[in-house]
Amino acid sequence: MKLQPDAIQGPSITAYGSGWVAVNGEQYHSSIIISAATGCQAWDCNSFDALTPHHFEQLAMMDAEMILFGSGATIRFARPVWLQALYAKRIGVETMDTQAACRTYNFLASEGRKVVAALLL
Repeated sequence: MKLQPDAIQGPSITAYGSGWVAVNGEQYHSSIIISAATGCQAWDCNSFDALTPHHFEQLAMMDAEMILFGSGATIRFARPVWLQALYAKRIGVETMDTQAACRTYNFLASEGRKVVAALLL
């Protein structure tokens, strides 16, 4: 039996490594937001320590049922006050290292879920 991978409607993460992510074959070396609905865009945050509530308010404006927060090479949890805009809209947030968030995004996007990955690189 020949198996066919599920098609993702929109961009998919095709590769990743230390400090970079490839979306549909194009490499990014700075933080990004990726979703099937809006594609890939820069996320104006260089590091975890630079995060503010504004960064998560930006995510709350997207049409998502879940945000995958890739916190970098290690798991670092966002402060609860940063997530208030997401909670107010009943948007789920899952925190994981960036490489795990890449894998999880592709899996959920292939199921047609309204998922957004916010990835710190």
